[in-house]
This record gives sequence, structure tokens and C-alpha cells, in this order.
Amino acid sequence: MEIARISAAVASTVLVVGYAVASGLWVTTGDVWYRSLEQPPWQPPSAVFGIIWPYNFAALIAAGIAVALSGSAAARTVWLVGLALSVAAALAWARLFFVGHSLWPAAIALIAAAVLTAPIVVAAWNTRTWAGAILLPYNVWVALAASVSVGYALRN
Repeated sequence: MEIARISAAVASTVLVVGYAVASGLWVTTGDVWYRSLEQPPWQPPSAVFGIIWPYNFAALIAAGIAVALSGSAAARTVWLVGLALSVAAALAWARLFFVGHSLWPAAIALIAAAVLTAPIVVAAWNTRTWAGAILLPYNVWVALAASVSVGYALRN
């Protein structure tokens, strides 16, 4: 196996693990403030978060490894750049929302994350259909989260 493929798999996995750790740290810092906000009516129940996020992170790792090991050089590039930008936007949302309490900038960051997720789904799908398919819930979740974030900004 060539070093570029292994390096891409490692880089992708590190990005996802960093995403999980950093977002978890920032999300837990604003719990009291967050509970004081008026929620949009389409806010998912808290129990859903404990189910969807482990799935999302596992799907991102699995799809990233699939693209790294089986994808073309172009697919690997789209995956890594798209994932890095999407993760950066999602982490910006977590920091802006929970630490900075900046609702509109946070919503814009999450909209960007949702848009930036589309190319990684396509890169994964074009590499291995199953890899793209397992990312569809993540793509839907990020889009839903962006709409919820806008809902918070409108109400608070």
C-alpha cells in the first residue's frame, strides 16, 4: 500500500477524532447558558444527540478510510480538503455558539459546514457507494443543525 493512501487515512482519522474531542469540550462549556435559550420547535430531543454523534464520527472515519485506501488522488484531495474545511466550520460553530454566545455568526458557520459536507459525500459515494451512503445521515444532520442554529438566532 502506498504511503499517500496510508497518510490520507491517518490524516482523515485524526481530523475526525480532533473534531469529536474539540466539539465535545466546547459544547459542554455552555450548558447553563444553552438551557436558558428559547429552543426552536424542531430542536431534536436530547437523546438523539447521544445516538447520532457516535454514528456520525464512526461514519466519517469509515468513509475517510475508504476514500483514502480506494479513491483516486483527486477523490482523496477533495475528501481531505473538504473534511478539513467542514470540520473547521463546524468547530467554529461550536466555539461561536457555546463559548462566544454569538448566535448569528455561529449559524453562518454551521450553514457553511453543511454546504462543505456535500463534496465529501460525493467523493465518498464516487469511491465506494456504501461510503457515501453512510454519510447521508451526517449530511442531513448538519443541515438540520444549521436550521436549528438559525432558529436559535432568530429567537434569542
